[in-house]
Parts: sequence; structure tokens; C-alpha cells
Amino acid sequence: MTMRRALALVVIAGGVAGCASMGMGAAKPGAVADLQPTAGNTARGRVAFTQEGDSVRVNASLSGLRPGAEHGFHVHEKGDCSSGDGMSAGGHYNPDGKPHGPPNASHHAGDMPAVVADAYGNATAAFTLKGVSIGGGAADLVGKGLIVHRDPDDYRTQPTGNAGPRIACAVIAKS
Repeated sequence: MTMRRALALVVIAGGVAGCASMGMGAAKPGAVADLQPTAGNTARGRVAFTQEGDSVRVNASLSGLRPGAEHGFHVHEKGDCSSGDGMSAGGHYNPDGKPHGPPNASHHAGDMPAVVADAYGNATAAFTLKGVSIGGGAADLVGKGLIVHRDPDDYRTQPTGNAGPRIACAVIAKS
């Protein structure tokens, strides 16, 4: 081995070790859901989930929604979007048997804040969920369904929130 090659290997090894010591080698557990429209709808988007301590950070970017409208947004019990209407995803994800409700009260693990579309039918949302996790535990979101509904969630009607038909569906997959 030439001196130049040996020196290059030492520099590369030092750089890798430096990155690992700065925390660059330890990624937070994450998941992603690529929403596709159900039959006759145009809603779609991408939602990223990141484990942050005992909470999960959610970042959503959606399009094809009804302009200016609020839409129910929930994690559902089954990671199955095979039916044309999203009904194969089952009901709201509810491992603790709680009633449906708003994020600031007792609620299903899958109850999330509504998304609100702008005048062009686009929406972004960023929020934190408590009581769920990515990649382990009793309330793991990986493998569950993600649904966008046509109508707003009233956070009262049991067990669905009266949010209407499912206009987009995805399976939450570990990233």
C-alpha cells in the first residue's frame, strides 16, 4: 500500500468516526405514508412520522382536497387500501378502547387534528401525537392505515366523528 493511499484511508476513517460522534449516525425512528386517492377522488399526499422521545411528530403535505374545506384525518386499524373506497382500512386505530374525541381530550390513538385546505385544495400540517410510537410497542403506527375524509371531524359522533367518505388512503410504512 502506498503512503498516499494509507493517508487517504486514515482521513476517511477519521471523518466517519467524527460524524458518528456528532450523532449523525443515529437516526430517529421514522415512517412514511404516501396517500393515494380513493375511487372518484383526487386527494393525495405524503405524510412523515418521526419518533421524538415519547411522542411522534407528524408532517403532512396534501393536494387535491376540496378548496377551503376542513377534512377529517385519522390513523385506521388496518394497513389495507385494497378496496376502492378505503373501507378496507377498518375503523379508527384504538388500541386503548377510548372514545373518539379531539386531540386535547381522551381520544382514539388514531384521532388526529383535521387538515384544512387552502383556496387551491392544498394543505400542510405539522403536529405531535402522544401515546403512539414508530416501530415498536403496543401503539405502533407502522402497518396501520392513514385516511383523509371528505368532511370535517365533529370529534363527538362515536366512533367516527361523522367525517364522511374516505377520499385518500395509505399504509404507514417504516422509513
